[in-house]
Amino acid sequence: MSDLTSTLPDAAWRHREGLEHLAEALGHDAARYVGGAVRDTLVGLDVADIDIATRHRPDAVVDLLQAARIRVVPTGIAHGTVTAVLPGGPVEVTTLRRDVETDGRHATVAFSDDWREDAARRDFTINALYADPATGEIFDYFGGRADLAAGRVRFIGDPMQRIAEDHLRILRFFRFHARFGRTIDAAGLAACAARANDLMALSRERIAAEMLKLLVAPQAVGVIALMVEHGILRAVLPEITAEGADRLAVLAARESAADVPPHPIRRLATLIPADAAEPVGARLRLSNADRKRLIAATGGPGDEGARALAYRVGIDGAVDRLLIAGVDIAGLRGFTPPVLPITGGALVARGLRKGPDVAAMLRMVETRWIAEGFPDADRTAAIADDAVAQALRASSTA
Repeated sequence: MSDLTSTLPDAAWRHREGLEHLAEALGHDAARYVGGAVRDTLVGLDVADIDIATRHRPDAVVDLLQAARIRVVPTGIAHGTVTAVLPGGPVEVTTLRRDVETDGRHATVAFSDDWREDAARRDFTINALYADPATGEIFDYFGGRADLAAGRVRFIGDPMQRIAEDHLRILRFFRFHARFGRTIDAAGLAACAARANDLMALSRERIAAEMLKLLVAPQAVGVIALMVEHGILRAVLPEITAEGADRLAVLAARESAADVPPHPIRRLATLIPADAAEPVGARLRLSNADRKRLIAATGGPGDEGARALAYRVGIDGAVDRLLIAGVDIAGLRGFTPPVLPITGGALVARGLRKGPDVAAMLRMVETRWIAEGFPDADRTAAIADDAVAQALRASSTA
């Protein structure tokens, strides 16, 4: 990022179809880009989601967009948010707000027309940056540009109070530090450590969502070690210890060496003891697919080879197990697990009697087929011929 630029750099997202029309419908003096789109553009990152803050009340936003023939969905209108559905993708439009009451999990808000008041209720200075849609002029009320340039995640206001308002800010502090940070903010770190037990009041789904995002951030390894050192996760994820942080560092190095993108479930699997995968997955209320992957990732590399493992558990599952075990995954590059080119019906056609023996024989044929490196249909047929012939000879002499 250049030295505290006062104008938002041009970026592809600013030219999305329908975005200029939306800004014009709201009125350039009453609407500003806010948050992640501004922050990420300043550091040269791609922008996925666009948020607009506006002085208009939610009902007025709906009226203005409908008058401009922009489809609008009242996704969170009670809290001031509607979604404008544009040809270039959805954009959330939220009325300026101030907090009236907070309890650490939820906030009661009142609408406002004061930009600084809206900025003051946001968590970190780097997330409280606004930009004029027409001119790109940046509005920075709390030094967010300087913090972004310094790689510093800093609470707006008193960190202890801001965490009391929303306990999830503890995890967000570390997640954003893992993504943008170079210098840890001492006051923020101290507050997070002091209030770490507040995490117990949060839903496990919210904890899981933040942790999974954190685990794939660029500086996740160092940040997880820092969290362990300061006891941040002790109350909600006591399974994560210094030993787990060390294992995560080893896995991250293996991922990098193999040019494999990090995956949060794989990283979580190595961060906790193998026998904790099932209870941790349940406690965090992970999806069924993520729970299965978490448990499977601890299964070890097997003894049939990388491609055999990929055939049995899928490419993703094999990569998880092999990387965690420190086994080379080069043999999986370009590999697509094949389909066994024979069925139980083909075994019956060879004279095998229908019943449970067919499934057992098919597994036997499959095991030989895997051991031989997935040969073609002709060789598989020969394996089946031999296996069935042996079974029929054995039954005739029994």
